[in-house]
Amino acid sequence: MSSKHRIVYSTDPNVDTSAQPSPASPPSGDGIVRLHRETKGRKGKGVTIVVGLGLQLPELKKLCRELKKQCGCGGTVKDFTLELQTDNRDKIKICLEKRQFKVKCVGG
Repeated sequence: MSSKHRIVYSTDPNVDTSAQPSPASPPSGDGIVRLHRETKGRKGKGVTIVVGLGLQLPELKKLCRELKKQCGCGGTVKDFTLELQTDNRDKIKICLEKRQFKVKCVGG
């Protein structure tokens, strides 16, 4: 069974519904958080991608919530990266540096 699909309900008595996907561990990086702007596949709307935080999912979700409040924007956590719906990378960089992260702005 694919990791993206999970059984919600089944009448088949032979289906094992107890198998829960194990949460993956965050990718190990070089300790530098990278911010880059991306518009591909978003109809020209820019988002800021935050990569390399090295945090577990609960901490990432908490950090994403705090950054969204600071920037006044929307966003989400996808595959251990943050996607924030703003072009204001400088504000995000300042907020992350206050939390003792080493941050670099990459790309255009």
